[in-house]
Amino acid sequence: MKRRDFFASLGVTAVGLPFLPSALAEQTSTSAVAVGRVVVVGGGMAGTTVAKYLRLWGGTGVDVTLVEPNATYYSSIFSNMILTGERTLSQLSFNYAILTSKYGVKVQNYSVKSIDPIGKKVTLSNGSSLPFDRLVIAPGIDFEALPLSGTATNKAKIVHAWKAGAQTLSLQSQIKAMTSKDTFIVTIPPSPYRCPPGPYERACVVADYLKRTKGGGKVIILDANSKIQAESQNFTTAFNVTHKGIITYVPNAQITGINADTMSVNTSAGTFSGKVINAIPTHKGADLITKSGIGLANSPDSKWAGVNVLSYESTAVPFIHIIGDSAATTQPKAGHIANAEAKVCADAIIQYFKGSAINQSPITNSSCFTPITKTTASWLSVVYRYDPATRTMVATGSGVTESDGATSENHEDMLKWFTNLMSDTFK
Repeated sequence: MKRRDFFASLGVTAVGLPFLPSALAEQTSTSAVAVGRVVVVGGGMAGTTVAKYLRLWGGTGVDVTLVEPNATYYSSIFSNMILTGERTLSQLSFNYAILTSKYGVKVQNYSVKSIDPIGKKVTLSNGSSLPFDRLVIAPGIDFEALPLSGTATNKAKIVHAWKAGAQTLSLQSQIKAMTSKDTFIVTIPPSPYRCPPGPYERACVVADYLKRTKGGGKVIILDANSKIQAESQNFTTAFNVTHKGIITYVPNAQITGINADTMSVNTSAGTFSGKVINAIPTHKGADLITKSGIGLANSPDSKWAGVNVLSYESTAVPFIHIIGDSAATTQPKAGHIANAEAKVCADAIIQYFKGSAINQSPITNSSCFTPITKTTASWLSVVYRYDPATRTMVATGSGVTESDGATSENHEDMLKWFTNLMSDTFK
């Protein structure tokens, strides 16, 4: 794929023009007016995007309230750069002021106490209730407990930093204190997990940081999966060539225990010790979904919420939509795809309010840039189209495309991609 074609697949040009509604194959044309109340729970990439586009496309007849306990959103995208001092947490912070002032979305900074799918209302932590005609839940992910032992003080050092915030800063300080004789261990959970390239990217930028600022060091990747989950060609080159002698990749390394006192990780592939252990736990759908009685997909032990990908409406409870990382789809769990899913969901809800048919041929795309060093990056991209036979989103063409290596030009484009994606979501 040529560079210009890659940017076309993002719905954005290389010079930074705004995103187009590329998540839709075609918006239904109708003279009917959309009227209805929507409550959106979760102010991340998916929730903020769906709230914005419900108003942008639906007009004043669509009443939208966003429920998000935090006044500030910290982007997990680019958060690996905080670890190496190339970004600050404040540079990755976004708020909901424009969502309110420009689009008229009401924002409630409270947590959700309960959801009544029958009575169609959401009760907040302050005791107030929000009635809805349609509810969109975009709560992100939760984690399963790690098999962690040791003193409370030492266990506090074992962080995942897979949600940008305080743990990101904790991991940053631990990495900063490393020397050329120290080892950084990152554990990768079984797939699916949020941002498939993310853990490998983290290993690369930490390796680059140690090489540049400490004169050396070691990075060990303990992957519970049998192989690299994204950009296998680019990461194989990064591990074996770019960061040769620093990164060691260990597949099929399922964690059986972590001793925080001895800073050791026991796995099915052996025991490994390091100065810093970045343990990323196994992911699951947000607890809010199960606690609200909405349930998860297909079976009691499933970790993700079942949805109809034509609208992202729950397969368990009508009038409730689930988008982003907690949804069970054939698409990856990542910020760009969450933005795309949100647009499909927003359009479907608007058509429901109009009494019109929803789009039967949605298209989404997942694209991501990956820093490999301080000055170079690679990328991947895949376009999905709805398949009526399987009722799933299926990768088109040859599937996932990755760049031909990591370059400085890709690094420049990465900055534009991030700016455009966050502007499309929050501005």
